[in-house]
Parts: sequence; structure tokens; C-alpha cells
Amino acid sequence: MLCVRNEGYPASLELRKLYSAVRDASAANHNLVRVIDESGEDYLYPADYFIALRLPANVKLALSKAS
Repeated sequence: MLCVRNEGYPASLELRKLYSAVRDASAANHNLVRVIDESGEDYLYPADYFIALRLPANVKLALSKAS
């Protein structure tokens, strides 16, 4: 998930940063997404704060090695 807004959460979300999402159907029904934020924990945020991206496998692998 690409963060495109962070109003109200400047310490938890950095603009233009990629975050991992956790599937949560109940949250999606309420227009929320569950992401692992700067604290390292998963929290709910408004869905319009993010753009979902599908990354190629080689990019995912490179990002996982960088962590």
C-alpha cells in the first residue's frame, strides 16, 4: 500500500512510503485498511489514505531483503 495521506497520523504514516497490508474483510466493509505502520504493529486507517499496488515478484523479493 502506498501512503498518499497521513492527516492525523504523522508519526504513524509517512507520505509516499510503501506499507504492508493485512487482509481484513471486516475493515474493508467499513472503508478501512489494516497496515503495518511505523510502530511495526498493524492498525486500521482510512482506505483513501492509501493506493493499493501490485508489485512484481522481483520487487517484493528486493524489498523483503532490505528489511
